[in-house]
Amino acid sequence: MLYFILVINTLAVVFTFARFGHAWITVYLPIGLCVVCVVRGITWWLIGDREVSDAEAIRHMKRTNRLAFTLAICFTAWGLTLFSYGDAYAKAQVVFFLALTMISCSFCLMHLRSAVLSVAIVGVVPFSLFFVFADQGHFQAAAVNLALVSVGMIAILMSYNRDFANLVASRRSLVAKQVETQRLSDENLRLANIDSLSGLPNRRALMSRLGQWQAQGPRGRPTTAVVFVDLDGFKEVNDTYGHETGDKLINVVAKMFENILPPGTMFARLGGDEFAALISSDDAEGKAETFAKAIVRSLHAPIRMGDRTIRVGASVGIACSSPGECDAQELFRRADIAMYHVKANGKSGVKIYESELDAERQRKQELEDQIRLGLARGEFEVVYQPVIEAATGALVSVEALLRWPGRPGGALGPDEFIPVAEASGLIARLGLFALRRACEEIRPAEGLGLCVNISPAQFLDPAFEAHVAEILLETEFPAERLELELTEGYLIDHPERAETAICSLKGMGISVALDDFGTGYTSIAYLRRYGFNRIKIDKSLASRITFDKQAAILVAGVINLANGLDMAVTAEGVESEQQATLLKLAGCQCLQGFWFSTPKTAAELRAVLPLEGAESLALRRGFSSFTRLRPANRS
Repeated sequence: MLYFILVINTLAVVFTFARFGHAWITVYLPIGLCVVCVVRGITWWLIGDREVSDAEAIRHMKRTNRLAFTLAICFTAWGLTLFSYGDAYAKAQVVFFLALTMISCSFCLMHLRSAVLSVAIVGVVPFSLFFVFADQGHFQAAAVNLALVSVGMIAILMSYNRDFANLVASRRSLVAKQVETQRLSDENLRLANIDSLSGLPNRRALMSRLGQWQAQGPRGRPTTAVVFVDLDGFKEVNDTYGHETGDKLINVVAKMFENILPPGTMFARLGGDEFAALISSDDAEGKAETFAKAIVRSLHAPIRMGDRTIRVGASVGIACSSPGECDAQELFRRADIAMYHVKANGKSGVKIYESELDAERQRKQELEDQIRLGLARGEFEVVYQPVIEAATGALVSVEALLRWPGRPGGALGPDEFIPVAEASGLIARLGLFALRRACEEIRPAEGLGLCVNISPAQFLDPAFEAHVAEILLETEFPAERLELELTEGYLIDHPERAETAICSLKGMGISVALDDFGTGYTSIAYLRRYGFNRIKIDKSLASRITFDKQAAILVAGVINLANGLDMAVTAEGVESEQQATLLKLAGCQCLQGFWFSTPKTAAELRAVLPLEGAESLALRRGFSSFTRLRPANRS
């Protein structure tokens, strides 16, 4: 617009003055100035509204400043020189041309304050001074008028420029805030998809990648495998050494896994001690299995952390899906199921998902539901296996064993329903049911001891001791007649909790026995630490003493050790008279097994021991051997 105004006004003056003066001044010079204006006008037209960088904008503004100053000098000098050639009307046109052009150009340059000031100083000042004295003062009014208008115009433009500068600054600030907001958004998105502890992608990122895989459709979707990793023994590390050590262990293990990661694999920490890898390739299952086995091998050696040596393992499940076979959630679920299968079968291994795993899972779920209904319907019973005093053959106690004879689908052995009950948390209800029923049924037989097995899952409950005390109070069963049996595995996994619970139970007068001795790694330190009243030698060890010399020596040593620590010894699984004799000679106080009796119901025990009180006790002590309870068929 600026250059358009200059060209039109200049050509109008040229048209008027073409017949006056020299052609170089009246025609050629203004035509040259018009050419410059046309070139600059075209340049700005080509730029148009396109976005320019800050650096490019600065270059344009500097060039505009220089050109505004130069052109203002050129046009003012040309106009003032031309004034003396024309008649009165032509001179008036020059005055009008210079005044109108300066005002118009100033408004066109209003966004660039320095250029406006250049035009005003170079144009208005010479114009006003010249026309105050030119032509005998005929144009003094025009000169003063232009000077006053220019002052007002500059004041208005300065205010406008300030507002415009503030607008530009505000826009720059807004853009900067938008950039910062976008940066924070990107950072939040990154943090939302990154595990803060290990620096690995998290569950959200993994599921997002699986979602992208699913969105590709069956045709474009590659074969993909999910590797689900769960650390074995991590909870014990946290419990023993604290969460800080557990966090450091997570970082160490994560780096170990990353070092053996197949190329192009996404590896994520899902939370806690769980990790997962996503492998997409033609041989996804093969790569996943190789990676999973490498994970398990990498944890065979202990991990050194400062002055501590820590052992953990890994249970790994793999699920692989061909295009169109299943969706992302199902694939992840299958890997999870495969991992839990490893957990339930010894841990530290690899399992590839098979449809049979779902069938097994469904069976366990159905069995879990049946256990709940069985408890509500009273389908469970307690049977009792006699424990015999080795020296006299008298019945001194019975061990309570849980059975499920009332199951609608047929009786189920404890080795089948107990693991399901432990995994589902129902073992607490089953255990308390067995304890209560046994106390109620054995209480009338005065002096007869009662042994009850305690599941590790029950022992984990901080309220377990209170539940036991409540049952003893309600059934009026003497605490000194009750003996609770605990397996050694729980002692190793939860030593502090075990020590607290055992101390509390013994404080109530209850005896505590270490069950299945000889099947694990219980040390003398454990025996001394917990102060058991009795140890029970496992059947797998006691049954070999008749043909295995080393087993016989080991059993004799265990009995001497226990007796030296003021602990009684019971041998389980006695199935022959020779075994019973050898165990008796070795110093074993009590014997238990099919040689004496299979487990009996309360009714069967009452048939053999019908009396209560002192007479019942005398009857039991009167047996020289316990053959009366011996079954014809031990199966």
